[in-house]
Amino acid sequence: MKRFNPKSLWTLLLFTAFLPSCQTEKDKQETLQQCIDTRTGTAASITQTAGMFGKHTEEYGQTLPAVLEPNGMNFWTPQTQDTELKCIAPYYYRDSLMQGFRNSHWIVGGCTQDYGSMTLAALSGTLRCTPEARATRFSHDDETATPSYYAITLPDEHLKAEMTGRSRAAIFRFTYEQKGNAYLVVNPNSDEGKGYIEIDTLNRRIYGYNPVHRIYQGWGEAAGYSGHFVIEYQNQPSAFGTFRGDSLFANQTCIQSGQGIGVYVQFAVTEGETLLVKAASSFTDREGALRNLAAEIPHWDFDRTRQELSDIWERHLASIQVKTGDETARRKFYTALYHASFLPRAFSDADGRYPSFATGKPIRQLPEGETYYEDYSLWDTYRALHPLLNLLYPTRAGQMMQSLVHKYEEGGWLPIFPCWNSYTAAMIGDHCIAALGDAYVKGIGGFDIRKAYEGMRRNAFESPSTHEEYINGMGRRALPSYLRYGYIPLEDSVPDAFHKREQVSRTLEYAYDDFVLAQVAERLGKTKDYETLMRRAQNYRNVIDPRTGYAQGRHADGTFLAEDNAFRFAPFITEGAPCHYTWYVPHDPYGLMECMGGEEAYVAKLDSMFSQGRYWHGNEPCHQVAFMFNYARQPWKTQRAVRHILQTEYLDAPGGLSGNDDAGQMSAWYVFAALGFYPVCPGTPYYALASPSFQEAVLTLENGNTFRLLAPEASAENIYIQRVTLDGKPYTKNYITHEDILRGGTMEFEMGPEPVPGWGNKPEDCPSRAF
Repeated sequence: MKRFNPKSLWTLLLFTAFLPSCQTEKDKQETLQQCIDTRTGTAASITQTAGMFGKHTEEYGQTLPAVLEPNGMNFWTPQTQDTELKCIAPYYYRDSLMQGFRNSHWIVGGCTQDYGSMTLAALSGTLRCTPEARATRFSHDDETATPSYYAITLPDEHLKAEMTGRSRAAIFRFTYEQKGNAYLVVNPNSDEGKGYIEIDTLNRRIYGYNPVHRIYQGWGEAAGYSGHFVIEYQNQPSAFGTFRGDSLFANQTCIQSGQGIGVYVQFAVTEGETLLVKAASSFTDREGALRNLAAEIPHWDFDRTRQELSDIWERHLASIQVKTGDETARRKFYTALYHASFLPRAFSDADGRYPSFATGKPIRQLPEGETYYEDYSLWDTYRALHPLLNLLYPTRAGQMMQSLVHKYEEGGWLPIFPCWNSYTAAMIGDHCIAALGDAYVKGIGGFDIRKAYEGMRRNAFESPSTHEEYINGMGRRALPSYLRYGYIPLEDSVPDAFHKREQVSRTLEYAYDDFVLAQVAERLGKTKDYETLMRRAQNYRNVIDPRTGYAQGRHADGTFLAEDNAFRFAPFITEGAPCHYTWYVPHDPYGLMECMGGEEAYVAKLDSMFSQGRYWHGNEPCHQVAFMFNYARQPWKTQRAVRHILQTEYLDAPGGLSGNDDAGQMSAWYVFAALGFYPVCPGTPYYALASPSFQEAVLTLENGNTFRLLAPEASAENIYIQRVTLDGKPYTKNYITHEDILRGGTMEFEMGPEPVPGWGNKPEDCPSRAF
């Protein structure tokens, strides 16, 4: 029995009371942003399963109320927390004091670190420089938080602050209510005390940089580059100086190397006067930041920039237009699409320059029109985020894949989990292969597949020649054990990884990665590789205990653990229990049925995930589980489970996410599931059908085609598919292909309150068997 939390209920009611209404259907083209509150996910979860599995930071969505371009370089965000430390986001809804505005590079929705950022604050009255001293009261009632515009009234500063921007640059408008002294305070956010900042009073500019440091592999080591920034202000200052902590140094123009350093600029303002401030950043150098500012905001027209960014977002969001009488569902949907638009981030300057992967040097130059991307939370995002990009924004998706190819060319190995432009082994698996393979199988262009295959194959078949390379994050963890035994035995503790042990989860994920690589090999005519990899893709069988049908730890001598541990967290499983990871065989559900003793046993175990409260939506290993009924010819159970998850694990509130959004994966899941289909096995062209939740959804595709999903009777009660037509013809398959969608057309669902077990339940209605 779940506990009733009146405080959580009050938070939900208070938040929804101030939400703007989405506009009518005829106006939605211009007002999709009004369906988004960017603060969703910034508070502790209040969903039904909050705290059941994940604890502490895992109970937060870890999102930002950021102004940004989709997949832009900077996430311009209000700041309530002053640190770049791991697992602390710049903003939390619970906070009541604001410290300024940050050009954040936070891995949004995750638990890593911010890096290379700076923070600026506008004050009045008394000069206070440190983030803690200048922290000032604010109320959520006075916030406007949209993807293209953020505004807040700061009563103790007697000013209104507004922010809008572009990918690499932003513009701020500070309007003062009273005559007196006004201040602009800026600090580089170097937790290591390595930052630098200076004032150029002649050109009315502030310059600085914040050196980037690694975590996970190479923790604390310099990444070889810095976050450079430039700030321009219009008004002539009346005073200026630097600070270190509480110590002020009037008329000093630069300061560096220390904790709590920064600069201040003082202005004399009149009542109602407006100060305009611009900022830009670069990961190359000061000149890069200046050129980015000139390229993106070469003027002082705040409203012009706001309109430009608003137009960008409206076009981006309009790739999917939904019709529903449920305004809450519409808000959740477009908020999810917003959250699925942060990462990977643009990393190159407007002119195409970027620091080399893994070393920072030399500075590289891209061909005109290409963007280099960074921060791939691949253990999370290969599942639904990258497939969503492949479907809706294939040109951008192709450039993201080419950026992975560049990383291979520059570093010598495809990265496992590339963040802050460095190698890491932060999570498990080898899901560059999954992301690249899915893009290739689905016909995404714009990247060198042969060079990509070279890197993919090296990861799958070779280990680094030196231990230094390996501990630096290059190559698959525990690959020799995997190749020797066909699984990773418990005796291999996988010491040179952030996540140690987790041998069974690694085995399952490598088997899936091998399957995806096999699909690429087959299409490229690499027959021998294909055959070898398809055999290896069956290695998942080696860690399913035939006695129980659940995943289990296994020793090098072939014996399984004898413990009864299927339903509790185990060290050989990543962030979960064996019952969660048992379903991680997206490439061969039919073979998994055999391992479990047949279809009936498979369905019984799958049923228990939901009937016994074992399903954990707040973490990724369960994300395909609800769709696995389709393979067992019981798609109506998928329809029921997915609708329940949509209603209970996503709320229209600051605490509306059931766990870390993980770079947009949680939100991408919602986008797919709400539409009524999901990519269970990236690397194949199939989507499992579920229960469409909108009366109409229109996908406007880059190829010029339009795909419509119609479900006129869809409602909270009518969750079951009765029958389906595709372009007017009866359709009984419980899946749809990528090509079906790209071709355009109309898929219409008749929905009802009771299941129709006869629909989609024949063997030929299920995705074909791969083995």
